[in-house]
Parts: sequence; structure tokens; C-alpha cells
Amino acid sequence: MQVNELTIEQLKDLIRETVRETIEELLTDPDTNQTIKDNFKQELLAIRKRREHGARGISTAEVMQRLGLENR
Repeated sequence: MQVNELTIEQLKDLIRETVRETIEELLTDPDTNQTIKDNFKQELLAIRKRREHGARGISTAEVMQRLGLENR
């Protein structure tokens, strides 16, 4: 199947899975063969659960304001 044949939902699922795999690869310590720390993993799972229930993070405008970048 080609990317142009995917539905929008299939493409989103593919992107989500790719991001999950990439994060796990980046956060695995190859020297000790340990995966991400449990507390960090739990936080990521909590974020995913909140998003699945419709919760969103803070807006870009709010991030810029918090960082004092709103006037740049």
C-alpha cells in the first residue's frame, strides 16, 4: 500500500506508531539494554490517555507568553 492510498486516520495512526517507536529507540540505553525510566514512561502514558479523552496541551501562544517571547 502506498501512502497516497491511506485514509487520513490510517496516516495519523502510522505517524503515531512511528513517533512511539522513535521515542522508544531514543530513550533506550543500549549499554544497559534498559528501556525508559518507569516514571517517565508513566508520564508519557498519562499524556496519551489525556489526549485520547480530548484534553489538549497548552497553546503555542501561552508557551510563548510563559517564556516571555510574546513580543518578538
